[in-house]
Amino acid sequence: EKFPFEARKDAVIIFNSLIRRQIPPNRQIVAEHVRDHKSDILKTLLTFYDRPERTLHYGLMLRECVKFEFLAEIILNMTEFEKLFDYIQLPTFDVSSDAFATFKDLLTRHKNLVAVYLLNNYDLIFNRRLNSLLISENYVTRRQSLKLLGEILHDRRNYEVMLKYVSEVENLKLLMVQLRDKSEKIQFEAFQVFKIFIANPNKPKPIYDILCKNRDKILHFLENFSVQGKQMDDRNFNEDKLFLIEKLQLLPQYQKPQPSATATPTTI
Repeated sequence: EKFPFEARKDAVIIFNSLIRRQIPPNRQIVAEHVRDHKSDILKTLLTFYDRPERTLHYGLMLRECVKFEFLAEIILNMTEFEKLFDYIQLPTFDVSSDAFATFKDLLTRHKNLVAVYLLNNYDLIFNRRLNSLLISENYVTRRQSLKLLGEILHDRRNYEVMLKYVSEVENLKLLMVQLRDKSEKIQFEAFQVFKIFIANPNKPKPIYDILCKNRDKILHFLENFSVQGKQMDDRNFNEDKLFLIEKLQLLPQYQKPQPSATATPTTI
């Protein structure tokens, strides 16, 4: 950061070129050196990422490191990884969007590594972080987070994580709120996650009860649900809608609990 702007750009190019450098047989000598001796570089890139004038440069360097699975694993397990969530929610667009791009790379690039990580850190990533991003006041953050959540849950490698997520009542309630958003794009991304709750053949009773209770309202929503550019052009979107409508129609209509037979009758 002591360099002038143009020199910073050159420094990023040099750093990224070195990180990518290989020698036969397929040895990433600089990336391995960072792993074995210079992991503090990764910590620095994570913790000094918060100023707009350096975000672009640090973000490019950090995402180049993330391309290597063994470096991505180090970053995911650093306490400084938590900093990304703070940066994502900053009001400065450049910082927020760049931090989210790094966060997404970390949770989607190395599928097998991430599947294990998400399962072992489920509460941190979903309950404490991703779900909090879904209620952000920032429209872009909410939309990106919903899209990322859908991408994670639809990945077959994350099957166990997906089952856990769609078994929790609070997650269902959160998605139903997003479906009522004024933005069609938010509704569409929420729909991609919400459909997993309905399609799940082994719904826990609390999930089943909520869907039964709201059956008619959800059906009404889906029958009238369209997103510009999706309703007519996206065949999968229409097929998914019809599938969910059929599934919901099979659910029993909600019956209000009847008064207890032992209750004292009301005098008319």
